[in-house]
Amino acid sequence: MTMHQKPVVLILGATGTIGSHIVKELDDKEVHLRIASRKQDTVDQLRRDGKDGVYLDLDKPETFALALAGVDRVFLLTGYSVAMLTQSKTLVDAAKKAGVSHIVHVGVFAEWDTTDAHFVWHQMIEKYIEASGIAWTHLHPNMFMNVFTGLYIPKNFTYTTYWGDRRVGYIAPEDIAAVAAKVLFDGPARHAGQHYWLSVESLNGEEIAALMSEVTGLEIRCEDKGLEGFRQLIDSLISQGADSWYASANIDFVTQMLDGRMSYMSMVQNDLPYILGRPAKTVREYLTENKSALIASAKNLQ
Repeated sequence: MTMHQKPVVLILGATGTIGSHIVKELDDKEVHLRIASRKQDTVDQLRRDGKDGVYLDLDKPETFALALAGVDRVFLLTGYSVAMLTQSKTLVDAAKKAGVSHIVHVGVFAEWDTTDAHFVWHQMIEKYIEASGIAWTHLHPNMFMNVFTGLYIPKNFTYTTYWGDRRVGYIAPEDIAAVAAKVLFDGPARHAGQHYWLSVESLNGEEIAALMSEVTGLEIRCEDKGLEGFRQLIDSLISQGADSWYASANIDFVTQMLDGRMSYMSMVQNDLPYILGRPAKTVREYLTENKSALIASAKNLQ
């Protein structure tokens, strides 16, 4: 990269929740955006729209070289699958060969000695990135707020939880994307070697149900289904096509939440204002933005 060139930033998962927001954040910035997709028709459409779209399939390392050619910075977010280990390792190797100077990786909110399997996988990827010699920045988001409009959206006037009265910290996915975009824009000179923790507000199930009730004007109760209820949820997700290794690892997460080994998930540790110079979105703000969806789902009696 010469002094007169914009840094080339490769975004993986650009059609996902976080990736799509990163693309919006960087669209008018002084960077050259390269958007990766594993779908050729998506790549073709990006190119027709005048974008730098590239074909990259994390399960096909032979697609990495052309996608990474000339890239300075990479945003790495893998899917919810045990395949993330191989995918990340081979991509980091290819990034090393291509001369990438900075990797921004989205990991997990965990203590260094966690024994939760899918958290461990993320940490192994982090260590491999660090060992590569490429400058790195790790983002550590706690639970995404979009669970309130997704997996844990209220139904039949009920918000369901599975870990009793334990609190969990939350972060809006748009805020994760804003931090990632800022780090990618600023580059390694400012952010290399940094761990950024993103846990804005800590709430338990009863408190979330109360907030949902206030925002929607409905009476939404909290029901805790415990570990057995969570096992049933995971079985359902696997039957719908979720990766069984990754999904089943979440059972250990709930187990450790209940027995106290992962009590640190309740921590508020919010680096976002230091990076963006503004407050992070609160749970109330997120619920208010999605009020219509919450009301429609809560009234669903099935």
